[in-house]
Amino acid sequence: MNDPLKILFVGDASSYHRTLARGLNELGHETVVASNGGYWLNTGRDIDLRRRFKGKFGGLDLWLRLNCGLRQKMRGFDIVTIGSQSFIELRPGRKGSFFDYLKANNRSIFYTALGTDSNYVAECLDPTTPLRYNEFKIYGEDSPYLRANPGICDAWLTEDMRRLDTHIHSSVDGAMSVLYEYHVALRRSHPEESIGYLGIPIDTDALRPVELPERPEKVRFFLGRYRNRLLEKGTDVMEAAARAVVGRHPDRAELVIVENRPYDEYLQLLRSAHVVLDQLYSYTPATNALQAMAYGLNTVSGGAPEFYDFIGEKELRPVIHVEPTYESVVSALEDVVAHPEQIRPRGIQGREFVVRHNDYRLVAQRALDFWHRRLDER
Repeated sequence: MNDPLKILFVGDASSYHRTLARGLNELGHETVVASNGGYWLNTGRDIDLRRRFKGKFGGLDLWLRLNCGLRQKMRGFDIVTIGSQSFIELRPGRKGSFFDYLKANNRSIFYTALGTDSNYVAECLDPTTPLRYNEFKIYGEDSPYLRANPGICDAWLTEDMRRLDTHIHSSVDGAMSVLYEYHVALRRSHPEESIGYLGIPIDTDALRPVELPERPEKVRFFLGRYRNRLLEKGTDVMEAAARAVVGRHPDRAELVIVENRPYDEYLQLLRSAHVVLDQLYSYTPATNALQAMAYGLNTVSGGAPEFYDFIGEKELRPVIHVEPTYESVVSALEDVVAHPEQIRPRGIQGREFVVRHNDYRLVAQRALDFWHRRLDER
């Protein structure tokens, strides 16, 4: 297993697999990424798995493309890893059939928990979960997202979806988590020895730090909105809190909002910020927050004590952590405006945190170590 590996990633989210693939390439391995590009993000891929048309015809078109040549390019790999349950945009039956093809025609197959799946939804709804809050439940009560979309959990927990989820988790050679909360959920379906924590890979070389002022005269808050995910991410609460704080301090703070921008354009806009408002219901800083931290910017996001304990970080606490309430966000932002001299040192600490825990070559090595261990145990 010391020879270079051929690795196929199927499905992606926020360019996770694409960035991980680059890290593996630098470590001497051959990679192929097959994905739909993440919709408007249009992230890089080697095999395009977009649904080119809406409705049932789009699914049929993708299925025909798979069977008329695309899937032939996805065989003969040492490692295949699929991106959560939504690794391809097909109905459960066809998705399961494609999964079986990948398993039968490659040496091994793994699961990357990088988004919502039936297993995660079940964990979030379980009253015994250690996750005190998530996008569906907040301290045991329905979240605004669930109240606005009462059937959203049921859609993940239909018989077809649960059957597919069970089939995948019982068939893969191992599963990898990218967030603390996804790792908690994987424990429902896997013994501890068959799951590994990778974290989110960040290209720290490409995201060079921004030179922040010692004491910004006007704090620039930055909010990137995804129009269809405002309630899911808590963006609505963060925006309302930021508008309230800026309204009280118009001479000391401002709010910049961008919406549904392509990935590369979004990163350029991000560099203009001092403080990036990310997610409200997370325990772990995800891609957007980590990219901002790599730039040396401040982030308001998930930075729960459980997460720091999970990764064994005893020193650095760079994330401006908020509880999932409007009042908590307002309090945190008011503190930032009152103490702008803390923005730069917090940003320096954030950059150090990302280099220490999320550099894409480091995450790639974690993946390799996990794959080797699981294959040696077979």
